[in-house]
Amino acid sequence: MELVHEVGADKVTIPAVARRAGVNPSSVYRRWGTTAALLADVAARLQDEETPELLGDLRQDLERVAVWTLTDLSRPGGVAFFRAEVAPDVDDRRAGLRACLERVSARFQAPLEAAAQRGEATPSLEQVLDRVVAPLYFRVVFSIPGTDECFARGLVAELCGTGHAHTPALDAERTTPE
Repeated sequence: MELVHEVGADKVTIPAVARRAGVNPSSVYRRWGTTAALLADVAARLQDEETPELLGDLRQDLERVAVWTLTDLSRPGGVAFFRAEVAPDVDDRRAGLRACLERVSARFQAPLEAAAQRGEATPSLEQVLDRVVAPLYFRVVFSIPGTDECFARGLVAELCGTGHAHTPALDAERTTPE
């Protein structure tokens, strides 16, 4: 993590990690094989850390997880770690994508299951992934302006049928005089 913050994930190398850890590079290569695999493992460990506490209201819980997901992906190195998980090697990419999808799905599955147990109508996990997670990842990866907490909350509001997604470009079009 320190190296990612200092030089950027794209400049992290296994020899640099080994020097920082005080071990022989061959030890790091044996464990991870590639820098992408190492970064993907770090990303998985970081994402498994704190997740938001559930409040007992589906919309609020989904908003909290959406904002947490956005914050996690937007942190220094967040996109680089995601890119490492979707590694150029086909086998690594499949494994990384699967692990990433499982982690993200688990984050959102918890509030969905809790709401279902309370008898609330809930969207499917696939709907949450399509309407909340995918737009967040897309917009962060491509650095689209306006991808903020308000946008994340708007996606959840739209999914829950209680509002519309905040889209700065569309909002500007609506308010631009003819």
